[in-house]
Amino acid sequence: MHLARFPRVRLAHLPTPLEPLPRLSEALGVELWIKRDDCTGLAGGGNKTRKLEFLLGEAFEQGADTLVTQGAVQSNHVRQTAAAAAAHGLACEVILEERTGSKAIDYTRNGNVLLDRLFGAGVRTVPGGTDMPAELEKTAAEVRARGGNPYVIPGGGSNPVGALGYVDCAREIVVQADELDLKIDRIVSATGSAGTHAGLVAGLAVMGADIPVLGIGVRAPKPKQEENVLKLARETAALLGRPDAVTAEMVVADCDYVGEGYGFIDDAVIDALKLAARTDGIVLDPVYSGKAMKGLIALAKAGRFEGETVVFLHTGGAQGLFGYQGELDGAL
Repeated sequence: MHLARFPRVRLAHLPTPLEPLPRLSEALGVELWIKRDDCTGLAGGGNKTRKLEFLLGEAFEQGADTLVTQGAVQSNHVRQTAAAAAAHGLACEVILEERTGSKAIDYTRNGNVLLDRLFGAGVRTVPGGTDMPAELEKTAAEVRARGGNPYVIPGGGSNPVGALGYVDCAREIVVQADELDLKIDRIVSATGSAGTHAGLVAGLAVMGADIPVLGIGVRAPKPKQEENVLKLARETAALLGRPDAVTAEMVVADCDYVGEGYGFIDDAVIDALKLAARTDGIVLDPVYSGKAMKGLIALAKAGRFEGETVVFLHTGGAQGLFGYQGELDGAL
């Protein structure tokens, strides 16, 4: 697993901390640690920064001058992509999908959307259910027509190149655990566009680390989510020269905590946000890490992690909280 073979642009503050959560552990009856990928630095941090290191490496190798990507209106990935482009003198064109249908001014103009515009990205909004790969190609064609050289990044940066960022994170977690004499029984993370989950699975498999990863789904049903993660994990392992390293048994997603759908929050998500903040001062986001913590709390209370040491991967995204002000105002 020699990642120096792949072009890379250093963007993140690494390694991110691996820290205990003593008060939350006491509240849940589980030995809980947190991998602080909210501390990667770029544009306020988040998991997409790791992926963008390898994606920008490939973009520069191809001579690109414009990054083209897409996401939901309050996309953390889009924010970090826009910031990476600005920091390296690239143009950035983004398509935001109205996935939740919300027209609230805080959702459509504040939070990540405000930062997208601050970083100078060209922003175009399309209705929910739009064919987003087709929109990416349409935008890339427009860039080419005006003489530019686009580099297209899929939603979430989730392709084998982007997933290398979480292969590296898997290595980083194992090194830190060894230095701390910490035996990890399980890693828990949000799973959405699949790149973070798949990269962790592929990295741990190629290393032979034998640490299971539980993805808490934020959008798709379990069969579809596990299919997406498995496919990407195998493609990522193949990119590393180990196409047979990942087995189907390594990919586990629990999609019972999605609620009404992607981007919709409920009382249990708000309770998870409050519990993390009021025990160990951890700020989660409402769409990804908040739902993952919602799932972790429910499973811990059901005895799922009894006797285990669990690492919760904080994927960042607190900037998105400001897009949900109206929904949070009366609940805090």
